[in-house]
Amino acid sequence: MNAYGNEWLFAITPVAAWVASGCIKYAVNRLRYGAEARSHIGNGGFPSTHTAVISSAAVLAGFEAGFGSPMFGLAVAVTMIVVIDATGVRRAVGEAAVRINALSAAGRHRPHSVAADETGNGLGHSLGGERPNRPLREKQGHTRTEVLGGLAVGTLVAWCISLWM
Repeated sequence: MNAYGNEWLFAITPVAAWVASGCIKYAVNRLRYGAEARSHIGNGGFPSTHTAVISSAAVLAGFEAGFGSPMFGLAVAVTMIVVIDATGVRRAVGEAAVRINALSAAGRHRPHSVAADETGNGLGHSLGGERPNRPLREKQGHTRTEVLGGLAVGTLVAWCISLWM
């Protein structure tokens, strides 16, 4: 770390990126959905908060230790894992949720279906879910644009905070 004792910036930067990304995500959802914006906040959407948080730490590591340093290399590797998760794994979870919701809805309309249990509640109840009639959230992952937005937010936040270093 540097001689100025700014190590705390590595704790503050991801939090600042999280707040900035959340504010932008709310503003985008407010434009898209109006008064229902709060109900659309969560996993997925523009910008990717996960990407903003981890990229802010990675870029700050680059500013502090150098963009050729092992610390920055490790931070880039972790960022890549988060991005792959956001665009691949969580998107697949969202696609699976679409199918499960469809099966659950079909099971409610067929009293003798395998998808419906003895109470007629469908998959949610038979799998031990606490709210059997509540569908699974289908928007889980991110598009490339949403991830790039998160990367831009994280980079900008890290750059602004690096001015104090």
